[in-house]
Amino acid sequence: MREEHGLGVFENRVLRRIFGPKRDEVTGWQKLLHNEEVNDMYCSPNIVGVDQIGRKRCAGHVARMREERHIQGFGGET
Repeated sequence: MREEHGLGVFENRVLRRIFGPKRDEVTGWQKLLHNEEVNDMYCSPNIVGVDQIGRKRCAGHVARMREERHIQGFGGET
């Protein structure tokens, strides 16, 4: 939960940096984008959803593996 929140915060920070500040049409001042505005401009799925799909896909692969096959970690340990 905490990790997902941190990923969302990081994603919004990067997208704000990419899109930059927006000029207000009435006052002419630059303003920072709110989360909803950033999400409207960037129409791809958020990083938390993509991460959850990847984890579920990996869990599905592991669940379908035969028992005699060993599962290795990321570092190559058995």
